[in-house]
Amino acid sequence: MKIGLACDHGGYSLKDPVKEAITRSGHEVVDLGTHSTDSVDYPDYAGKAIRLLKTGGCERIVLICGTGIGMSICANRVKGIRGTLCHDAFTARMARQHNDSNCLILGARVIGSGVAQDIVEVWLTTTFEGGRHQSRLSKIDELA
Repeated sequence: MKIGLACDHGGYSLKDPVKEAITRSGHEVVDLGTHSTDSVDYPDYAGKAIRLLKTGGCERIVLICGTGIGMSICANRVKGIRGTLCHDAFTARMARQHNDSNCLILGARVIGSGVAQDIVEVWLTTTFEGGRHQSRLSKIDELA
């Protein structure tokens, strides 16, 4: 599976550990930047990843900023994007099982690299349960 990865300067410290977790899980990373700690605007990088996902250039995306909040706001403004800000493996598992998350969001100033890698691995390997959860997702789509 192709996974788009984008971060701003606040999320840059987690980018390499997240890349490592994605490739270790057997997936391909599409690195959309940023490539340094120089200040950038997170919506620019969220937008690159969201556009890639929406056009089928990847199957899922991971967004990273300082807290994850800015990237969450960006992602969830777009119909069809189910961005989930996760701080532990349990929320990552539930994000996939119950919400069919196609966009994982992490806060580099909130979690460490080991926790981030655990989250990514769980998020990549957990499947959507469907059933009653699908009908709930359909109701969410009707809101937009």
